[in-house]
Amino acid sequence: MFGLAIHGGAGTMPRTEMSAERELEYRAALAAALDAGYAVLQGGGTSLEAVTRAVVNLEDNPLFNAGRGSVFTHDGGNELDAAIMDGSSLRAGAVCGVTHIRNPIELARTVMEHSDYVMLSGTGAEEFALSRGFALVPRSYFYTPERWRQLERIRAGDTGLSALTISHIGTVGAVALDEAGHLAAATSTGGMTGKRYNRIGDSPIIGAGTYADDRSCAVSATGHGEIFIRAAVAHDICARMRFGGRPLREAVREVVFEELPALNGEGGVIAIDRQGEIAMEFNSEGMFRAARSAGQAAQISIYRT
Repeated sequence: MFGLAIHGGAGTMPRTEMSAERELEYRAALAAALDAGYAVLQGGGTSLEAVTRAVVNLEDNPLFNAGRGSVFTHDGGNELDAAIMDGSSLRAGAVCGVTHIRNPIELARTVMEHSDYVMLSGTGAEEFALSRGFALVPRSYFYTPERWRQLERIRAGDTGLSALTISHIGTVGAVALDEAGHLAAATSTGGMTGKRYNRIGDSPIIGAGTYADDRSCAVSATGHGEIFIRAAVAHDICARMRFGGRPLREAVREVVFEELPALNGEGGVIAIDRQGEIAMEFNSEGMFRAARSAGQAAQISIYRT
């Protein structure tokens, strides 16, 4: 048994604002990322490689707020975060505040596999990247007209688009179970439109936005990062399974529909357990998501079905 789930962010644009053409674009992008990760599993590859390939695909697509399509800070730059975790060993790697890394998830994995650390930030993370043979990209690589327009609206004081507007957060992530029974999780984000002071959200924080443990499940989260950090969402779901005996879907629903709303938190998670059960839940209007298990057809959704 093996399986993969991916997300492209919760709190999507309202259904009334989603054109048929735009929806087809998002569905095609989700399908491509799902296929990239699933091909690894189908070929007998590891869950770690599967989530890496899926997230790289999403990072390269400007539709999503990660990698190429990352949002702009208030100063007009881009600060990218990512994390990855191996459920078989509890090894993890993360980077935050990087500005010249095309695929932060690959650097996060390199931190995990080729350093003594778990998290590196900013210029230090990029210095490490250079030492491992990464090529830095210019800041212009991350420019997209749509993301720049979002920043201009914030700068202009648009009351309909605050820095916390969930529809412009859109983190990406993946979770997987491989044939060997090992779990992995990966998450990547460009952060929050108009953010200041080198703000870091939940995505690169192990236990908040990303967690994997072969004894329970793998989780990748998306939403209002400050709340996900305070609630330690990803670890909480795993702990409810491991110590509380909850099945995956119950653990996920308790956190998404009880714990998060109690803190006024909006967003969602994708998760997979060691039996290959997949849960994709959200308390926002929508969540870009897709999943596929061995022997089954792909499922791709944006709004509630």
